[in-house]
Amino acid sequence: MRLAVPGPTSKGPDEKFTGDVYLNPLHSAESPSRLGFAMVRFAPGARTHWHSHPLGQTLHCTDGTGLVATRDGTVILMHAGETVHTPPGEEHWHGATPDSRLCHLALVEHDDGHTATWLEPVSDQDYQAAQSKTHPQTTAEQR
Repeated sequence: MRLAVPGPTSKGPDEKFTGDVYLNPLHSAESPSRLGFAMVRFAPGARTHWHSHPLGQTLHCTDGTGLVATRDGTVILMHAGETVHTPPGEEHWHGATPDSRLCHLALVEHDDGHTATWLEPVSDQDYQAAQSKTHPQTTAEQR
């Protein structure tokens, strides 16, 4: 047994994130284990780019409110204490809502050293569409 000391905080790179995102590695996969995980903190409105994981990803929200969205338009609003799993190969993104910070643990299994395929940034239009699915606008008829 040993105490695992978290790695230093680093700013998420622009080629993987939009907005201010900060990463703390907590555990790197050491054979025979394939599990690695990190604490990821998002400023309001910050988000990942589209990406997928060869063996899936599990996100556990520790603080704040976040969005997890898939290419088919499915959106989950994630709160502290909740966990979301994306299956292997599913293209998705995740990040904070416009009015809240988000902190989550991101758990992934390494597939021969490969953990993710990073794709294009999430457009403002896609981000706003996901937000509107979880916070519908009040129409004049509803007032």
